[in-house]
Amino acid sequence: MKKCLSVIIMACCLFFSVGTTSAAKSQLIIINKNTNQLAYYENNQLKKTFSVATGSKNNYTPEGTFKIVNKIVNRPYYKGNIPGGSPKNPLGNRWLGLNARQTQGTTYAIHGNNNPASIGSYVSAGCIRMYNADVKWLFETVSINTPVVITNSTKNFESIAASSGFKVKGSPVNSVSTVNTLKRGSKGAEVIKLQKQLTSLGYSTNGNDGIFGPATEKAVKEFQKNRKLQADGIVGSMTKKALGMI
Repeated sequence: MKKCLSVIIMACCLFFSVGTTSAAKSQLIIINKNTNQLAYYENNQLKKTFSVATGSKNNYTPEGTFKIVNKIVNRPYYKGNIPGGSPKNPLGNRWLGLNARQTQGTTYAIHGNNNPASIGSYVSAGCIRMYNADVKWLFETVSINTPVVITNSTKNFESIAASSGFKVKGSPVNSVSTVNTLKRGSKGAEVIKLQKQLTSLGYSTNGNDGIFGPATEKAVKEFQKNRKLQADGIVGSMTKKALGMI
């Protein structure tokens, strides 16, 4: 009897300890369809922003305040009978299900994708797409029941949060537009900066001409592979951070 009572007491202590830890870590996600950007806040402080893709029509991606209700690794694409983990799976490698429009996390989600070129565009059937590397980080960071605010607004993240009843910090007006994705066909000063950085790290781009061509794409893929990033040849926020460009 004493032994059973001791086990029960230990279990209760463990329960309250886990609950306290979870409660102490306040988390919030805001998605602005106007800029196709996702902001992650922890303890009311902005931690990261990411480029995303949203609905091909404005009403496809629901707006409001929802919660993450499930987390699935390599979710199968049932509609196309494509198994989880397949490179052909349009849902990518991580699924963060949302209880939007009275669903239970099986219809709308923040998830990866098999078409990284779509990020930043309006192309989905309603879900929020991210680069696989970005959604993997978010998946490993956020907890079940994390609130997710989705809107279409010209306001900055801090103002969006306030209008939804959240008080946050660290969201300057222009913070959501500072990360420009570079890919094959991109041109300009930022491509020159990319080429110089890759060259300095030992990845040949066959010159610094400001044109993102085959040689630059190959160099990017080699860098991404060596840094254990998704080797898609597209320079988004994660690759830029790894390169020291942001």
